[in-house]
Amino acid sequence: MIKGFGGIFWRTKNLDALKKWYSEVLKIEMKDWNGTIIKPQSGNETIFSFFTEDDPYFPMEQQVMLNFQVYNINETIEHLEQVGVPLVKEKEVSEYGTFIWIKDPEGRLIELWEK
Repeated sequence: MIKGFGGIFWRTKNLDALKKWYSEVLKIEMKDWNGTIIKPQSGNETIFSFFTEDDPYFPMEQQVMLNFQVYNINETIEHLEQVGVPLVKEKEVSEYGTFIWIKDPEGRLIELWEK
């Protein structure tokens, strides 16, 4: 029944600043309609998972966490350093892949993942 995720939508108090940050930091090309279309590629997976209210994996005051799959985590880290975005947590390698975490200008934790 489900083909895939149709989108992620949220409100912001500073639309222009957030669009600029996601464009510069994550290289997501934001269109005039305040969004973009990310088309899945071979090897790209979207994980849909629930967490209990007290799970410490991401901040409890944050209801949703974005996870973006990246091509090369080390190149991503270099880019983040160049644009002045610090890692919230150092690189973690597990059986599921390699992960890093950053925060957007509104304080949302974002997970970046190389499978």
